Amino acid sequence: MTVTDAARESVQASLEQERVVSHLNPPGSYDLADHPVPTGREEVWRFTPLKRLRGILDGEASQGHLTWDSTVPEGVSLTEISAEQARELGEVAPSERPAALAAANAAGAMLLDVPADTRIEEPVVLRLHGESIDDLVWGRLLFRIGTHAEVTLVLVHTGTARYSAIQTFLVGDGAKVTVLSLQDWDDDAVHLGRDAISVGRDAYVRHTSISFGGDLVRMHANVEYAGPGGEAELFGLYFADAGQHLEHRLFADHNAPKTKSNVLYKGALQGQGAHTVWIGNVLIRKEAEGIETYEENRNLVLTEGCQADSVPNLEIETGEIAGAGHASATARFDDEQLFYLRSRGISEKEAQRLVVHGFFNDLIRKVGIPAVEEKLLATVEAELAKNVLKGA
Repeated sequence: MTVTDAARESVQASLEQERVVSHLNPPGSYDLADHPVPTGREEVWRFTPLKRLRGILDGEASQGHLTWDSTVPEGVSLTEISAEQARELGEVAPSERPAALAAANAAGAMLLDVPADTRIEEPVVLRLHGESIDDLVWGRLLFRIGTHAEVTLVLVHTGTARYSAIQTFLVGDGAKVTVLSLQDWDDDAVHLGRDAISVGRDAYVRHTSISFGGDLVRMHANVEYAGPGGEAELFGLYFADAGQHLEHRLFADHNAPKTKSNVLYKGALQGQGAHTVWIGNVLIRKEAEGIETYEENRNLVLTEGCQADSVPNLEIETGEIAGAGHASATARFDDEQLFYLRSRGISEKEAQRLVVHGFFNDLIRKVGIPAVEEKLLATVEAELAKNVLKGA
């Protein structure tokens, strides 16, 4: 038995001795009976407009497909595997009904494999495109990154469909991984996604979720640790227009000592009925001594008629931690910033534009992919033109 195997068995043994269940993240299970159809009164569903899910929670068989376009460099493989193989490789069991339905209804799974000690310079890009809102598509993807490998993974969702996906990222010991998921759907699309990340010993993961398009988007990112010393940074950016519902949920499960998590999500809202939801939850288990964690959510309300719900949570089972904290704020334009800019001859619309770009810019620069960063800056500009800068 290797040292790594022994460490993982030690972590698993400690979890089995006393398994604390988070009130915002039910235990993982493939059994649909463990994930009943929600009524909307449950804590994990109370912010989501269930009627707008268009039958996804009913669990019908697939009624269409997404077209795939991938950029997979040499040294990386993308293959189709069975559901049984996905489980055997260590897929993280679903903790909510949409992911459980995706696991049950997907014909198989796609496996993207990055071998150990491989360093991939160019991003690995998967582009998924939907053709019709009548299409109900179940997705099941598994990403396996070997020990000490380095790679950037980009998933881009465009077009329209009703799409529910379960995705697992298995990050090996000492690996360094950047993940970016972009939800750039058409206005009528519905997307429910669950990204589960297992961070190996002394590994580093940066996961960024960006949502601009879609009628309803509900993304859930989960992080757990397969050994001590792992670090995860979870970033997010969203911009909701009139009538849009954009929901992001985070769960960092500190189940190993000396692990780290850092969460920063920022969102803007404009237009009547724009609604964003951010739920952040960190569970620090009894065995997770010496961990560091911080979660932060900031929302900028640009017009009347918007609603931003933001709920940070910390569940702490041990006092032996290096640091833990959270912050949440929702506000309109800063009057002092606008006054400062206006006093220097800048028009009101241009001042508002500069404030919004300043609000997002530091987070966009954390993406780490120049081409994507430039696209995001352009998208923010396009979003502002729909309302705040209209007529400027």
